[in-house]
Amino acid sequence: MPPTPISPRRAGARLLALAAACALSACANAPNIDRQFGASLRAAVAQQTLDPRAANDRRPVNGLDAQAAAAAYENYQRSYSSQDQQQQSGFTIGSGLK
Repeated sequence: MPPTPISPRRAGARLLALAAACALSACANAPNIDRQFGASLRAAVAQQTLDPRAANDRRPVNGLDAQAAAAAYENYQRSYSSQDQQQQSGFTIGSGLK
């Protein structure tokens, strides 16, 4: 007995089902890849944190007194106002300027 021919409509439906199965199988690995997303950033932030519980500590921070902080701030502001100490741009490399 010869095989019965498949109608073009049925062949198209099978082809569409096969294409949909292939397309959906491409999404199967996505959660495994995204599981580590951002891990390097979280690790870098954790390595730069000195004391994670510092926000809960209400004691004053040891550091500069008010007079030393004000003097440091004034020196910082004056360093940008002097005209004789302007730095040249680093983008003059190869332009012939010294």
